[in-house]
Amino acid sequence: MKTGRRQLLRLSAAMIALQMAWLREALAAGSVAKGVHRVRGDVRINGRPAAEGMDVRAGDVITTGAGSETIFVAGNDAFLIRANSRVEVEGVVGALVLTGLRVVTGAILSVFTPGEPKVLRTATATIGIRGTAVYLEAEESRTYVCTCYGEADIASTADPSARETVRTRRHEQPRYVMGTGAPQMLMGAPVVNHTDAELSMLERLVGRRPPFEMRTEGQPGRY
Repeated sequence: MKTGRRQLLRLSAAMIALQMAWLREALAAGSVAKGVHRVRGDVRINGRPAAEGMDVRAGDVITTGAGSETIFVAGNDAFLIRANSRVEVEGVVGALVLTGLRVVTGAILSVFTPGEPKVLRTATATIGIRGTAVYLEAEESRTYVCTCYGEADIASTADPSARETVRTRRHEQPRYVMGTGAPQMLMGAPVVNHTDAELSMLERLVGRRPPFEMRTEGQPGRY
């Protein structure tokens, strides 16, 4: 088991290194712009195969198949959608700036513009954010949400009175938000399935750096 875990960790590190190398090359070439930046495997936007350079607009539906993922930028927000996901982009239909996401199933890592409120929805949770980074995994009976840094208002869909405002600096307070019938709607969770390297990569796509990098260098690291 330990050998298998080490192999998975090495594979994950190799994938992240490839992502960062791709990003450095794109930045050097001046090719980073709004829209889809990476497509791996079966990725579709409104049922059509996605391709690098395609815009992602409010009203679009993004799906990823097994072993697939995509990275895209909408407005000044950046996203990494993992395999077996369905994400609906919310906002004024056709606009390039979104107001939120509905994550029907699957997983997404997002970094958002500071000071711009957004709403993330799943089957069991509503998350209001104000310029932060969030990792979500959506299932029918529960949602995993890690406020990687910044502030988020997390509420249960089944019981809106079950809510919590989370303020974090670096992944301190992940939560599970449970579905109807659970004895507890919100509960603590571990940090899983996302990395600081991925957050740095996404922030650089929109010309920013994550707060934990700036604090390491002695800067304030605002959210």
